[in-house]
Amino acid sequence: MNKIRNDKFDLEERTAKFAEAIIELCKKAPKTILTIPVIDQLIRSGTSIGANYCEANGASSRKDFKNKIFICKKESKETKYWLRMLAKVVEELKNDCRRLWSEAQELTLIFSKIAINTK
Repeated sequence: MNKIRNDKFDLEERTAKFAEAIIELCKKAPKTILTIPVIDQLIRSGTSIGANYCEANGASSRKDFKNKIFICKKESKETKYWLRMLAKVVEELKNDCRRLWSEAQELTLIFSKIAINTK
């Protein structure tokens, strides 16, 4: 049976691709005294979203699931902040940062909705 897969609705795949895009963006950034701490934080928060979502899917309870989803939301919001800072420090990456910021915003909204609907 062939199943058409839409990555936009597969959150594990979507968050993994987002993390990969964050890593690729950070590879492009020059390593300076200003960018190194921003890159470090951006990689941590941007890759943590998918890792926490995978943990949520393996949660031992509803409470644990909701907590992990809340962490996904929190990390998405933090990622938006670091993308904004990277765009400020490395102006030539502004468009890439803006595109990833939009995806982080969508992820924030998705995880907010999941958290609200988890009772």
